[in-house]
Amino acid sequence: MKLQCIQPHPSIAHYVKDIVVLEDDKLSGNVIIPLIAKGYPSIAFQSTGENKDSLVLYGQNIKPFKFQASDHLTIIAYFLYPHTLKTFFGFSATEVTNLGIDLSLSQPASGLGLKEQLVNASSLNMRLQLMNSYILKLTELICTDINNTILCVTKTIQNNNGLISLRNIQKELHITERSLQRLFESHVGVSPKTFCKICQFNSAFTQINNGEFSRLGDVAYQNGYADQSHLIRTFKEFTHYSPKEYLQRSSEFRD
Repeated sequence: MKLQCIQPHPSIAHYVKDIVVLEDDKLSGNVIIPLIAKGYPSIAFQSTGENKDSLVLYGQNIKPFKFQASDHLTIIAYFLYPHTLKTFFGFSATEVTNLGIDLSLSQPASGLGLKEQLVNASSLNMRLQLMNSYILKLTELICTDINNTILCVTKTIQNNNGLISLRNIQKELHITERSLQRLFESHVGVSPKTFCKICQFNSAFTQINNGEFSRLGDVAYQNGYADQSHLIRTFKEFTHYSPKEYLQRSSEFRD
């Protein structure tokens, strides 16, 4: 299985953090891919064989869920910055928390015939161009102005891997705890505390998933967990597996 991480074109880089492509032309049986908390919503084109093609918007996911494929697999996921959900689509981000919704029948994807074009595209580059054009179209039809407060706060939390005082942020921005809570629910889809927890977990998860450690206790310490047990509990909360179990189960879709 081929995994690629692609930097977005400069024209959309203000909205798209990165692009992940997962491809396998011939799967040997059913494959289950775990989708876990990353801190970024996403727009994904998915093709899994037997005419099972979809264009999906995923909100923030706290609960892990499993994506199943057979025959072949193509996933092209555009990970959006957290503040973009309401900006692009106009609805409260909580409406898509832990959910995936079909974008193919909504505008502008429907008018562009985007899903059909993606299915019929003959190369990855063509599909990326189609997805880029769709994102650019969304930027032209923005439903609401970017909220600079939520942009600033989410960026600060992510840059610090969730290890930051929310109280200090509130003081710096002269905003109440309740006001910050409402902003996060509307624009991000989770509470500020939960978003910090996701960012902290994702930092530890990336280190574990990439094998960049010799002892699990070191990962816990480097990512601000009280101890190894605390890290394992959090890892199970977001993935339903211990780090060891996750690495064993994920080996089937590693290069």
